[in-house]
Amino acid sequence: MQVREAMTPNPIVLNHNASTQEAAQHMRDAGVGDVLVQEDGRLLGIVTDRDIVVRVIADGKSPELTTVGDCCSDELHTLEPSMDAEEAVDAMREFAIRRIPVVEQGQVVGIVSIGDLAIERDEHSALADISAEAPNN
Repeated sequence: MQVREAMTPNPIVLNHNASTQEAAQHMRDAGVGDVLVQEDGRLLGIVTDRDIVVRVIADGKSPELTTVGDCCSDELHTLEPSMDAEEAVDAMREFAIRRIPVVEQGQVVGIVSIGDLAIERDEHSALADISAEAPNN
């Protein structure tokens, strides 16, 4: 199976100057836990709901004033849609990450999560069951 078969296409991508409050609103509205961050069309990083809590709220920073560029995880690993999904699993294990942006010819085309892969690999697993449910927000 290729990454393209497991990925979620068209992830939310925000400019690095967007506020973390805006990112949180996008996540809420889309029922997702992450947004990708770019500057001038170049992928810079990823911000998760946990990043906002730990790097903004817990530190007493203002979500309205703190940008996604200020709190994104910038040690970014990417995949190409034609890669084997097992490479995504291996990368998640090696780097202890749960989501990986999918890039084709320099453009973001999707994101693959540990839940996406669980659904594709073993649709009867507990993680697949949880991942397939509608968001609870």
